[in-house]
Amino acid sequence: MPDKALEEKIANWLKKHEQWQEFLQPIRDILLASKLEETLKWGTPTYTIEGKNVLGLAGFKNHCALWFHQGVFLKDEKGVLINAQEGTTKGLRQWRFEKGDQLPKTLLKSYVKEAIANQKAGKTIKPQIQTQKPSIPVELQQALTGSKKVKSAFEKLTPGKQREYAQHISDAKREATRQARVEKITPMILAGVGLNDKYRNC
Repeated sequence: MPDKALEEKIANWLKKHEQWQEFLQPIRDILLASKLEETLKWGTPTYTIEGKNVLGLAGFKNHCALWFHQGVFLKDEKGVLINAQEGTTKGLRQWRFEKGDQLPKTLLKSYVKEAIANQKAGKTIKPQIQTQKPSIPVELQQALTGSKKVKSAFEKLTPGKQREYAQHISDAKREATRQARVEKITPMILAGVGLNDKYRNC
């Protein structure tokens, strides 16, 4: 039995990104024909094998995209894939489509087929779990010391998210820039979100 609630949610997602229908719907048709299981994760259509993420759709302001969750293992002989977060993302690769592009269905099907084969073969990058506490820069430490609420919210974040915030502050060379960054991220810390969560969700 089709999951009507899921179908409705995906239909609403597609409607939300209506400007990319010339790409998203044909890509979705190809993914569904490949026998992948369609679901919603992080608010976007995601395609899995035995619960393992293989592909996902995404719509943005200037482009839409097909995510390959273990795209690093694809041969990509045509050079169509990019790492959307260079230096951060290890496995994910993205195939972007912009207005005026043609959708090469035959090539797309071959990439999808290879991605499925790689997943079935167990080709996955294991996430590196870092549990050590990050080194907190002075400006961030002052903000934490000055507010019990901010300190409590920061301590509830995962070590990885704490590390991202600490690094973000430390990367700024000027003290004024570091202070400005602290002020900008404080509401995010209080909201319990990570610095790069918006990228993880697309």
